[in-house]
Amino acid sequence: MSEGEVKAGLNGTNGFAMPLFGFPSTAFSGVFGELSGQGVARAQQGCEKIKAASEQMAVALRETYSINARSATDYGLKVIEISNANTASAIDFFAHLLGSKSVTDAVSLSATQARKAFDTASAQNKDLWALAQKHAAETGEPVRKQFAAIVLHQSN
Repeated sequence: MSEGEVKAGLNGTNGFAMPLFGFPSTAFSGVFGELSGQGVARAQQGCEKIKAASEQMAVALRETYSINARSATDYGLKVIEISNANTASAIDFFAHLLGSKSVTDAVSLSATQARKAFDTASAQNKDLWALAQKHAAETGEPVRKQFAAIVLHQSN
């Protein structure tokens, strides 16, 4: 066999199948064709699963964004409400302070105002903290649900 015939045989252009490790190449081409077909099918299934999961996560993230925007608005409104109450309290204190008739009255009013301001600030901070915790839980819930659904789906 000439060098050209050997090359043609290796390229499969000579019209007959060259044996590979003692097996006809047509047997290998059938096996490889079947394996590559299975691989393509698995890859397509994987791509479909990824696409579906991506779409579901997009929905969850849109919901999370919506909840986050609502939460930020609620928190901002609460801060404005607190600021308004604190401003009104300070104005009332100054009005009473201007009406005090002695230094003792002024010191007493100041001590009362300081105690009231501390108690109010403490309660307001608790309210803001509770609101922040609530919003953090609500904001993360859609993503948590989505991940749980994906994990559950993959385990089945």
